[in-house]
Amino acid sequence: MTPLITTSELAEFLVEEPRPTLLDVRWNLLGPPGREEYERGHLPGAVFVDLDSELASAPDERGRHPLPDPAGLQEVLRAAGVDSDRGVVVYDAGDGSVAARAWWLLRWSGHREVFLLDGGFAAWTEEGRPTTTRTPRPAEGNIVVRPGRMPTLDADRAQRLAREGVLLDARAGQRYRGESEPVDPRAGHVPGALNAPAAEHVATDGRWLRPEELATRFTRLGVSEARSVGAYCGSGVNACSVVLALEHAGLTSPQAPAALYPGSWSEWSNDPDRPAATGADPG
Repeated sequence: MTPLITTSELAEFLVEEPRPTLLDVRWNLLGPPGREEYERGHLPGAVFVDLDSELASAPDERGRHPLPDPAGLQEVLRAAGVDSDRGVVVYDAGDGSVAARAWWLLRWSGHREVFLLDGGFAAWTEEGRPTTTRTPRPAEGNIVVRPGRMPTLDADRAQRLAREGVLLDARAGQRYRGESEPVDPRAGHVPGALNAPAAEHVATDGRWLRPEELATRFTRLGVSEARSVGAYCGSGVNACSVVLALEHAGLTSPQAPAALYPGSWSEWSNDPDRPAATGADPG
């Protein structure tokens, strides 16, 4: 079962019972705040969840978006109406690179029926589908967060994976190569990591590439069933879309997903003892 859902599939899903829970996860590193976008219009019934304050802990030595406290995450998800036995659909402004964090956290928590809207809010509105400014008040959900259902890496294991398996860096090429670094202390990448920008998961129309296209892309980067694979980015957000993309491509499965390095470059670059490679070569 693919982790993506199309706009037409979601429209059909929304008239069935039980209706899925919708989570709006719009966010932009440089603004404007996602809640402002949500208040200007969102899918009917969607609840806004904030990446910075609800889908992450406060920044610390673990990075800019550490994994949230499980008890706090459970409170957030229950307030949004998430039930353990009812489907959840997450979306962001478009390419899914932010909403994938919510998808990953729900899977990490043990939820088995989570989908990401292909094309996000942009695709929904381009097709003239309904939106609203009304903020819903859902009944409290019953989800129980049981963390650890998705594999994670710490810095040491990420370093080993870059040499012994495949570690994919989801950031834009200029950040991977060390040509620019707008937010973190040092430029560059984890030595041995390969660049797989999250923005390249989608086609020019904003929809995700077909599974076979993604499989070809990742296979060229050395991903195979015989090698362990993991992903990181700036702060453990966009890398979640790499985990999703690998599953959508059929190269991993819900039973054996790719690992996520939550601390990512924001944690790695803050440790002066960690080496940084620059340039197009893995290093």
